[in-house]
Amino acid sequence: ALSDASRERFAEVQCGLTALGIPLQLNPRLVAGFGLLQPHGFEITSDQLGAQATVCGGGRYDGLVSQLGGPQFTPRHRLGPGHGAVIVGVGGCCPGGSDGAAARLVGTPVPDAYLVNRGERAETVGLSLARSLRQLGLTVELDGSGSAFGKQFKRADRSCARWALVLGDEEAERGEVRLKLLQQQGEEITVALSGIAAIVETLRTP
Repeated sequence: ALSDASRERFAEVQCGLTALGIPLQLNPRLVAGFGLLQPHGFEITSDQLGAQATVCGGGRYDGLVSQLGGPQFTPRHRLGPGHGAVIVGVGGCCPGGSDGAAARLVGTPVPDAYLVNRGERAETVGLSLARSLRQLGLTVELDGSGSAFGKQFKRADRSCARWALVLGDEEAERGEVRLKLLQQQGEEITVALSGIAAIVETLRTP
């Protein structure tokens, strides 16, 4: 059984996956080895690995810190999510070599852009935008904290990204994103979300 709050959050997760075009299958019998996951867990599988198809699994551990004697915290706190990955499985799904996907997974390059977003609609649109830009070869860090814009901009500055992509619910409704230089002064640029080529060109301009 799910509480109303858990059911609402679970619906948000499913909307995010659908927006990214990621297929999902609900499994009410999926359980973790420890009874610490709450309110729900996940498992990522691949059809390239045979019988041992699990690549990654995890969920939220909203009550774990308090169970270990620490303070209570809200469900969206950054300590809540957790996961474990099967390294052999990840390697089996990703092309090898120094330029392969597996190498990029463990690399920590300075992002081309940091995506600041806040609001239910903005969060969904931000997921799709980040994925589209990554597929075109850009490194984009997506802030999933839901924090106030000021806090997100501080993290954007610490990331050393050159650009911040700014999305609120108003921008998402208008189909726009704001591009703001982080490391130097400059005018803010507003670009249509449908003009992905224009966004990429701006982010790649020296």
